[in-house]
Amino acid sequence: MNFTENLVLKEHYTFLVADMDGQVEGGERGLYDHDTKFLSRYTWSWAARGQQLMSLAVATPRPDTLYAHHALIEGPSQVLAVRRTARIAASRLRDEIEVSNTSLMEEELVLSLELEPGFSDVFETRGWARRERRLEAPTVAGRAATFAYVAEDGLRQGFTVRLDGEPATFERTEGGVRAAWVLALAPGEARRLAVEVAVDNPVNGAAPRPSDYEAGAMSYDDWRGSFSRLWSKPLASGGHRRSLERAIDDLRALLLFTAEGPVPAAGIPWFVAAFGRDALITSHLLLPFRPDVAAGTLRHLARWQARESDFHRAAQPGKIMHELRFGELTRLGITPHAPYYGSIDATPLFLMLLGAYVDATGHAALLDELRPAWEAALTWLVDHGDLDGDGFIEFDSEGEGTGHLTVQSWKDSHDSMSHASGDLAKGALAVSEVQGYAYAAYVHAAAWYRALGDQAAARDWEGRASALKSAFDAAFWLGSKGTYAMALDGEKRPLEVISSDAGHLLWCGIVPEERAARLVGTLFSPASWSGWGLRTLGAGEARYNPLSYHNGSVWPHDTALFAAGLVRYGFREEAARVRDALMALTLEQADLRLPELVAGYPRDDRPPVPYPVACRPQAWDAAALVYLASLDI
Repeated sequence: MNFTENLVLKEHYTFLVADMDGQVEGGERGLYDHDTKFLSRYTWSWAARGQQLMSLAVATPRPDTLYAHHALIEGPSQVLAVRRTARIAASRLRDEIEVSNTSLMEEELVLSLELEPGFSDVFETRGWARRERRLEAPTVAGRAATFAYVAEDGLRQGFTVRLDGEPATFERTEGGVRAAWVLALAPGEARRLAVEVAVDNPVNGAAPRPSDYEAGAMSYDDWRGSFSRLWSKPLASGGHRRSLERAIDDLRALLLFTAEGPVPAAGIPWFVAAFGRDALITSHLLLPFRPDVAAGTLRHLARWQARESDFHRAAQPGKIMHELRFGELTRLGITPHAPYYGSIDATPLFLMLLGAYVDATGHAALLDELRPAWEAALTWLVDHGDLDGDGFIEFDSEGEGTGHLTVQSWKDSHDSMSHASGDLAKGALAVSEVQGYAYAAYVHAAAWYRALGDQAAARDWEGRASALKSAFDAAFWLGSKGTYAMALDGEKRPLEVISSDAGHLLWCGIVPEERAARLVGTLFSPASWSGWGLRTLGAGEARYNPLSYHNGSVWPHDTALFAAGLVRYGFREEAARVRDALMALTLEQADLRLPELVAGYPRDDRPPVPYPVACRPQAWDAAALVYLASLDI
């Protein structure tokens, strides 16, 4: 796996992964659409006077646009300039080149573009064994070249490359095609050419039709206008404005325009897909600004809600999906993502978001529309989520060898659930924050049934909520540590460690008022609070590692939910402390983004240590920044 830094452009399900000079030269890089890598090579060369032009500037002012400037400089002045503008649209890449002679003499510039097809599944890029593919030879007709591939399931995919502007034609190479231009420019002359790649990826049996995208897509200007009231906030109008502008643009870029409405993808580049947990939390944080994202997410997840049991995909009736993919490996059933349902928390989070949406907007029509989905989700919690009838929501952690995630809560790495001894928890795990989500879901359900006039059902769900709250406090509270256990293992033994999960419990409202102050004190203790945010696992715990994925690192979205919980319980000064820490973290990043996670080292005068393969941008982090800036604290 190549973990070098990438430059990424994205719109809808289409994205380009290039090196930091905007070139694609194989490996993980390429042009992708709906989880298939179409182009594996897309490489420009520009030379004059026997030397390559140097790259002076490469920037992505917007997540769908690349600007680059390459130049031949001799002495104190530029001789030739190549100005490049590349833009991604749905199923399309357009690359425009302007060549100018800024010298006082005639100059000649040689340009070439090499392209090679890929047609590999994104999961192969991410580590699955590479499958051998027989690719058809490209069809070349003057200024157009067409590539095609027939997948094992019979789906025919392809792309066409067209040349515009300055005359050139394609010639075949061993791996693909090459176009070349030789431009003689008079002093002061400028010439233009363009390349357009149009992807043909008819996965429309599962993915939205192009018309759905065209109907649902929105301009960046319209999207930005939704957040205009942020600029009256003191934090936003000061030094953090650029960070917030970046987050707002990233959120627009992350949107997938489905037939049901906009849905945020989890992250760019490798998580340009609908993930239940990520989309639900992101939509929740965006509710003050874009409730339409919540509505689109809820409708889309309801569309893909499981109707039957399927062990391979961890599906059970009423369960909300974890991840939906469209690549060849998924279509063949080699990977279970059509969709995969292996998360324990997406279903209660679905109910939480629906309740928050109705509370925030007053639009009860969506509640009526989605009644079959939310009633099925509630039934899943009771009939399938509670594995042993004790009232807690659990998952079987013995998933190794089954193809399922062994940990199905948000800390989904295999080693995230441990006892104080460092031993990994075994058996059916009841993770703490999932109980909080279920409690909030039951509270919402009681209110919904009361509004529908079904008093008996309302009393039933009120009773379930009350019973869960009491049982949770009795089983999970760790008086010696002033916090809640991270989980109960299969023998109902608590995982007696300090963890960030307890911050979610405040957000959900399951914490009794009399416990809140002590819990907040623990979460701000040196073991838990790094200065940049909450450590996923407290410093001093056996498995604590500051540069781990879930055992001591700091995740901004995780910390932002803690801030939301602090506001809920009236700890406004403490919430401001969290907000200020995460806002400051953006200023430590070269791209002004909140990273997916950073190391859990204590904050001092050294910069935060990055996690080497953190996603940038990540939807719930960008949404967290906007949410935090909106708080009146």
